Amino acid sequence: MAIAKVVKFAIAAVAGLIFATAALAQGKWPTNLTLGTASVGGTYFVYGQVWASLVNEKIGTSISTQQTQGPNQNIILTDSKQIDFGMTTMGVALQAWEGKGEWTKGKKYSNIRAMFPMYDTPFHFVALEKSGIKSVKDLAGKKSGVGPRAGTCGTYFPLMFKALNIDTTIRNGQASDMSANLQDGLIDAFPFCAGVPIAAYSELETTNKVRFFTFSDDELKKVKAALPELSDSLIPKGTYKQQAEDHKTVGLYNFAIAGKDVSEELVYAVVKAVLENNAQMVKGHAAAKETLLANWNRNGFLPFHPGAIRYFKEKGIAVPKHLIPPEYKG
Repeated sequence: MAIAKVVKFAIAAVAGLIFATAALAQGKWPTNLTLGTASVGGTYFVYGQVWASLVNEKIGTSISTQQTQGPNQNIILTDSKQIDFGMTTMGVALQAWEGKGEWTKGKKYSNIRAMFPMYDTPFHFVALEKSGIKSVKDLAGKKSGVGPRAGTCGTYFPLMFKALNIDTTIRNGQASDMSANLQDGLIDAFPFCAGVPIAAYSELETTNKVRFFTFSDDELKKVKAALPELSDSLIPKGTYKQQAEDHKTVGLYNFAIAGKDVSEELVYAVVKAVLENNAQMVKGHAAAKETLLANWNRNGFLPFHPGAIRYFKEKGIAVPKHLIPPEYKG
């Protein structure tokens, strides 16, 4: 009987120690943390709220989301410590890392670190059926609303049109604004890129007859030759009610990022919470079906945060040397 009491006491003591340790770890989290998302109507805006809420629930943080213009601005804000976390497509991240994108003005953003894979961002197009626009080449001489200037779409669509020698007038603004402008006849097409289904596209087709279209095979070859960071992507038929066939296109993978000075313990806890609760993530947004540990290798250049590396190592993943940052202690 006495032994049983001792065992119970020991178990209780261990449990108490574990709880106290967890509480102490959570107590280290900054009172307020900020995650940069993107414009209303885009996937980042919703997806960011999903993972911030999940992490807050699982590890006791207080992460709030901040609306931004998208990946470019998220990188600028994260790099300068104005926000703690952000989200970016890897094409924009490559421009930032090398300081080669026009928007970087030659500055290399070296204070950002990758955390976890999010999902693929395919590029696609929608127009009102009554416009008569059926293909990318039909956009010549038309007005194309491509989303925020500092977002992935605002960065890449002008480069794509240049590669295809298509002279279309670019309009910028939030995804929700682009949708409204299309309905009001202020733009002729709404090319966009985000994890599918895009909320603004889904809402648009509920009240309008629309036509979804994509690049031709020849156009795909040209944009991939001009922008080698792009990879093949597919938008399956039925993604939208009025999309009757598969659309072959190109895409860029998305990753969550953190500033390099965010604590290892915090990033480890964030990555663990997100990657071990995928079903809950998918309930928040369908694009999260690709938020899987197996997709960690869709990042080929941006160093991972030490907290992410710690989690990957626990899962048996050997992170390549070129993706290990100088601050990593092992």
